[in-house]
Amino acid sequence: MGTETLHDETDLLGRIARGDQRAFSTIYQSYYDKIYKFSFRLLLSEELSEEIVQETMLLIWQGGDKLKEIRNLDAYLKTVAKRKVIALFRRKAIEDRAVKELKAAYSDMHNETEEGILHRESRKILDKGIMLLPSQQRLVYQLCYQDGLKYEEAAEKLHISHGTVQSHMKQALKFLRNHLSNHSDIAALVIVFRLL
Repeated sequence: MGTETLHDETDLLGRIARGDQRAFSTIYQSYYDKIYKFSFRLLLSEELSEEIVQETMLLIWQGGDKLKEIRNLDAYLKTVAKRKVIALFRRKAIEDRAVKELKAAYSDMHNETEEGILHRESRKILDKGIMLLPSQQRLVYQLCYQDGLKYEEAAEKLHISHGTVQSHMKQALKFLRNHLSNHSDIAALVIVFRLL
């Protein structure tokens, strides 16, 4: 990497730390493909790779003064993306293990009626959680998760920045996961996490 590029990125990171959306957009556009391709090679999923890109870039947007410590942005972003992929694999392994144990424990008792009731109850809890979200987070969640819009499309539709959509989604999902874990038993959680 040349000194000029390094200086440019350092300048952009400083501007991002001060809330400059254009600087963030420049970094986002410069590194989106790299992070996406890196994640896709590991995950083989467009949706999950997109999620990794969003979470990685959200870290940059929210980085504040920590951004001044970054000396090699390319290496930093790959490291962050790699850690996010590993965390995703761990979370998936835990969920898979929980599903497997749940199926074994309930294999004799589980029938379609019980599962349908559990699904409906879980859906009610999720819907209540969605209604508790602040209006902007709820709108972003509905556009992205329920209507299937990409973050960029939702940002355009709502006339807000891509970073704001990312932030709203991250906060909404965190709130909903906490809401569900506080109002559900393990069986309901497994089914609901499939919905999310």
